Amino acid sequence: MINVRITRTSAQGTIVGFTVKGHAEYAKKGWDIVCAGVSTVTFGTVNSIERLTGVVLETSLDDGFLSGTLVPVTDPEVSAKIQLLLESMVVMLTDIAESYGKYIKIQQVIN
Repeated sequence: MINVRITRTSAQGTIVGFTVKGHAEYAKKGWDIVCAGVSTVTFGTVNSIERLTGVVLETSLDDGFLSGTLVPVTDPEVSAKIQLLLESMVVMLTDIAESYGKYIKIQQVIN
């Protein structure tokens, strides 16, 4: 199972980080559409944040593991763009979970 953890601030509920770990085991390696979908969404979000805002998240990557932590951003416009991209990631992951809930679990926590 893939476990996704979205970390939000208690004050405004903004996303400050996320962790994705595990394997869906929906199908054999190379054919697992759930893993492929989750990987595409999460890696695409990290890449989009970097390319569209110039902000580089602190990331950690290993087999079946990706974490991203937002670095402090002082420009409110840039911060809003990053939040939109991160919220979009949550929407896409939630859509995957609605169809393949047996293989992915999403948890949102307040920091």
